[in-house]
Parts: sequence; C-alpha cells; structure tokens
Amino acid sequence: KQGSTLRPSSFCAFQKLGGKGTVSAAGALVPSGLQTWLSPACCPHSNSCRLFYPEDPIKIVRGQGQYLYDEQGAEYLDCINNVAHVGHCHPLVVQAAHEQNQVLNTNSRYLHDNIVDYAQRLSETLPEKLSVFYFLNSGSEANDLALRLARQYTGHWDVVVLDHAYHGHLSSLIDISPYKFRDLDGQKEWVHVAPLPDTYRGLYQEDHPDPAGAYANEVKRVVSSVQEKGRKIAAFFVESLPSVAGQIIPPAGFFQEVAEHIHGAGGVFVADEIQVGFGRVGKHFWAFQLQGEDFVPDIVTMGKSIGNGHPVACVATTQAVARAFEATGVEYFNTFGGSPVSCAVGLAVLDVLEKEQLQAHAASVGSYLMELLEEQKAKHPIIGDVRGTGLFIGVDLIKDEATRTPATEEANYVVSRLKDYYILLSTDGPGRNVLKFKPPMCFSVDNAQHVVAKMDAILTDMEEKMRSCETLRLRP
Repeated sequence: KQGSTLRPSSFCAFQKLGGKGTVSAAGALVPSGLQTWLSPACCPHSNSCRLFYPEDPIKIVRGQGQYLYDEQGAEYLDCINNVAHVGHCHPLVVQAAHEQNQVLNTNSRYLHDNIVDYAQRLSETLPEKLSVFYFLNSGSEANDLALRLARQYTGHWDVVVLDHAYHGHLSSLIDISPYKFRDLDGQKEWVHVAPLPDTYRGLYQEDHPDPAGAYANEVKRVVSSVQEKGRKIAAFFVESLPSVAGQIIPPAGFFQEVAEHIHGAGGVFVADEIQVGFGRVGKHFWAFQLQGEDFVPDIVTMGKSIGNGHPVACVATTQAVARAFEATGVEYFNTFGGSPVSCAVGLAVLDVLEKEQLQAHAASVGSYLMELLEEQKAKHPIIGDVRGTGLFIGVDLIKDEATRTPATEEANYVVSRLKDYYILLSTDGPGRNVLKFKPPMCFSVDNAQHVVAKMDAILTDMEEKMRSCETLRLRP
C-alpha cells in the first residue's frame, strides 16, 4: 500500500519486475507487470487458496499461547484458531512430539502402547457405547470414514444433512456439504437437506414454543420424502454446533428427536465434533452432550483440536458398526493414522486439558465474554444476536432489526479494523456477517476485555461516521 514499508517478500517481487510501477487511482502502488507475475500460471499458489486479510496479508513466523507474531515482531491476539486448541506451540505438546520422534515413528501395523493408551483415554471421555476407535490424519478423512461405516452398517446409501453444513474438502464430503456443493456441481440425488435449526433467523425462531420439535419435524418430512421415492437413509450428518453456518446453537432436544426419525428409517446418527469437541463448549467435553445426557450418537468424528496442530483425527463408534465394517473382509489401514508420535501428541493434549483445567476455564471465560458482548448488544443496534457456549461464540451483525438482514460489509469492516488493533477475528454464516470467536482455550479474561473494548470503539466510530445501514443510523 502507498506509504507502507515493503516487506522482504514484496521487495523481491518488485525487484524481479525491474520497474518502479505506478500509483493506481485507489492509491495503491502497482509495479509494472505485477498482475502478470502474480497470475495463477506463475504464482506459487492458486487463486483458489485464500489468505486471511488478502488486501494486506500478515506473515506469521511464531506463535505462543493465544498469540501470533509477525516477521517484524508485532503481537496479534488470536481469537479464531480452534486448531491450536490448548495454545500455539504448547511446550508439553511440543515436548511429547519431540521425545517420541527421537524414539520411533512408524505405522500402526506393530504393537505399541501409545495407540492403546490413547484410545483408552479417549474412551473415558465418551459414553460407554462408543468403544471402537479408528485413527486418521484429518477431520475430512474422519468424516469420509464415518460415511463408509454408515453405509456398510446400514446397507443404505442416502445422507441427510443440515443446510449450510460443512463436513470436509474430500469429494465425498463436498457432496454432503451444502456450504460447498451449491457453488460447485450442485446437490446429488442421494443427498437430502433439512433446514438449519437457527432460532434467530431460521424457520422457527426464539418465540416458537418448541423449536427443537419443529426443526426435528422438518427432518422427519425430509426422511418421509426420501422413503416415498424408494430410497433409504444411511446417515444423518450434523456438526454438533454448526460453525460455518454462523455459530449456531441447536435447541436442546433436537438431536434426540432427529435420532428417533433417523433410526426409524434404518440410518445412523453421526456427530461431527471436529470444530467444537475437547471441552470447547465448557459445560461438557463434547458439544453433543449439550443436547442432554441421554443422547448418544452412533458415530463421533474428531479433528483439528485433537492434535493441537499436529495432523491427527479419530472416528469413535459402536461395536455393532465396527463389526459390520469388518465383515467386508477389506482391512482398514492408514499409513500415518495412529502413529506413535500422533498418539503421543494426542495424549499430551488431553494431559494439558486436564492439568490446566481448560474446560472449566472455557466455561468461565466464555460466560464472561458473552456478558460483555451482551452489554455491547444493548449499546449498539447493529448487534442483532449474541449466541454461544464456552469459547464458541457468534456475534450476528444486522442491517435492520425487523428483517435481520445480514450486515456483511459492516462485519468485514469490523474485522479489518480489529486487525489494525492487532486482533485476529473472522466472519462466518451464509451472510458472512457473524463475527466468530473460537480462540485457543487459554484465551483469558483480560483478552476478552481487550477485544470487547476495541469492538466498542470501532462500533461507536461507525455509528458516528458511517450510515451504510439502518442499525448504524440508530442512536442508542
């Protein structure tokens, strides 16, 4: 940008072009031929691979706890990285990986204590029924395996998902992710979409006497429609808390009623915990437990936070489902899944969660952050809804209180301004208007106060200077 210091990577690009360039009408320095040099044909990465803050990206070289550091030493507060679950570069996790790497890292065709110990530790966090564990490398692999398990166990093919769902980047998972397939090849005939149980702007909202039952009946209608066509349901896939759909909290009891309809159709219930498991929700270790202690999925998938940045994932299921999978006679094998290093890392993450009491920490800090954000909602009309649990929180920005129209441009502006204060936040939801909080679990009370104070300053300034939507024209 004009007036900014060229960073080393930018300087190399400028030198290669061999010209001084020009200043565009927008005030940006545009070296001669830059667009050609950065075209997909000669750029190191495709335009389909996006960076955060593409207009002014950050080069991150170090992380520690809830902080990231750029090449100039600037410290950024990370409010969105749920992969670094117990904190960036946690010393105990790094040490566990290093020590095991020095001894052995091989595939799981040999006996080794780590994989058995890790499966045992995971089983202690889950309902007794979920007693078989498959280890993999990523959440996408986990959901793909869950799909295979469901189809083999039921003998059926079709899948029911929620609108705006995202379950991974493999071809099989893009097919069951409306968030992706609507921009690609469209909906397959074996995929069936039920309404998102969004009680803020969905079909049944906060004033409905039984939103859980109403949304479950929508799933029942989908199942009946599938059966009328002579098709059969293999599985209902759901993120225990839909994330890219806008940090949605399904009404309690919804899963139980849906499971009844799915089981009645011969299908299984798959809970995708990849974004929200391992104590993030505070009240429970797993987000599906928010629905009630009586609810147990048939399959649970894990990824991201399970390894604190190390590529490890897991599928937990029942003995019955596992036996049906074995009956194919085709072995399941994953070269790196369940390696001694991956399991050492997984065990270390569980140790840190326990020793630092991060689940309880998420509950208390998340509750405090929600209180601060609710105060901002009362002060700033552009905040239409604050929802969440633990350290999984969404702030829904709206243009108009009556219609609840997403304030997309305004949300992007807030995120951009927060970056100026060295705070990293992002947006989600179909309207890209929901500010999402999914920080490392060590995120503190002081961090919460700091972020909300800066949000308050930005929103106050927007109300004074911007008139882009009705909610910014309203005076508190």
